[in-house]
Amino acid sequence: MSNKNLRGTGVAIVTPFDKKGNVDTDALATVVKHLHNGKIEYIVALGTTGESVTLSKEEKEVVISTIVKANANKLPLVLGIGGNNTAEVVNTIKKSNLKNFEAILSVAPYYNKPSQEGYYQHFKAVSESTKKDIILYNVPGRTGSNVTWETQVRIAKACKNIVATKEASGNMEQIMKIIKNKPKDFMVISGDDNLTLPIIAAGGVGVISVVAQAVPKDFSDMVRLCLKGDFEKAQKLHYNIIDITDQLFADGNPGGIKWALSELNKCKPYVRLPLVEPNEKVKQTLSQLIKNYK
Repeated sequence: MSNKNLRGTGVAIVTPFDKKGNVDTDALATVVKHLHNGKIEYIVALGTTGESVTLSKEEKEVVISTIVKANANKLPLVLGIGGNNTAEVVNTIKKSNLKNFEAILSVAPYYNKPSQEGYYQHFKAVSESTKKDIILYNVPGRTGSNVTWETQVRIAKACKNIVATKEASGNMEQIMKIIKNKPKDFMVISGDDNLTLPIIAAGGVGVISVVAQAVPKDFSDMVRLCLKGDFEKAQKLHYNIIDITDQLFADGNPGGIKWALSELNKCKPYVRLPLVEPNEKVKQTLSQLIKNYK
């Protein structure tokens, strides 16, 4: 059965830091409230945008507890647990308290550059480690290699609790082949904000978004209009937001979205090395776009 709580707009939430580089729990709670007010469908914690790879185990626990408390069961939560060491990913899933989470988002292994058989065996092992629903995350721009449509469909057919893919390959032909050949209940979720409208038009069910963190109401409204088939109204919102989205990624994520959120007084723009804040041109452009946004 497909998980209806994973339809619509999910937001990959940032991890705010204070000036000393510590997790800013007050700001994180503020961002959660901002997303509640924006009427999104679910929140994804400890993903790429949450800078999970530079957080310690203890800091991840702080982030999780802060989000769970601030969310107060208002929205479904998804937890990012992935990596390029299969045994460690499996072990982390088995040891994690997942009672507050709807599903796990698990990125395709990076750096190792597995074969397609390696990807299949990795996700099979991840699937067998839990009864929770899992979203496969394919993002070749970050991982260095692509999980092909054939492999994703193979995984979907073999692993019943891998219920969706977050597809950030940017390859519409690949995405359409997954949609055409997948099991009926398997869901395709956009991993690219600017491709959300065409992916839903092709048969996708929503997005895990970055830009929806800045403009949650309009972006989630756009997704809901797409899901209802009202693409004429959806297009107006899509094109109204597209310039902001471009700038959010112009000099790296999550630097862009953190700068936008700082302009909205939700959190400070600090990121952790090796990431740095966007360059001055991007900052100025984003500030103007946020200021002029209607």
